[in-house]
Amino acid sequence: QVQLVESGGGLVQAGGSLRLACAASGRTFNTYAMGWFRQAPGKEREFVATIDRSGGSIIYADSVKDRFTISRDNAKRTVYLQMNSLKPEDTAVYSCAARFVDVSRLPTDYGYWGRGTQVTVSS
Repeated sequence: QVQLVESGGGLVQAGGSLRLACAASGRTFNTYAMGWFRQAPGKEREFVATIDRSGGSIIYADSVKDRFTISRDNAKRTVYLQMNSLKPEDTAVYSCAARFVDVSRLPTDYGYWGRGTQVTVSS
């Protein structure tokens, strides 16, 4: 029911910032919790952040909690990930995902995925 397209990735030096966006199709966007995940080569997909359908419930991975901010604009059917103080270990393909209503840390709970956007942080 939902198609997702990420944007905003790129190359940035350590300490810099990027703002990722995930644009969703469909009229039911406001019924979905949204998540951001990342995956580096040779590593498993890692949870980053999630936000419920209204924005009232948010969970961050410990590794990004004080540096990243997830938000959403339901009128624009878009979820954002503001990434500050980036580190080389943040380098990965970042994907957004959607599931019905409730937040979750588990990739297997999400039924809809974007293709991902590359984030590279140089030292």
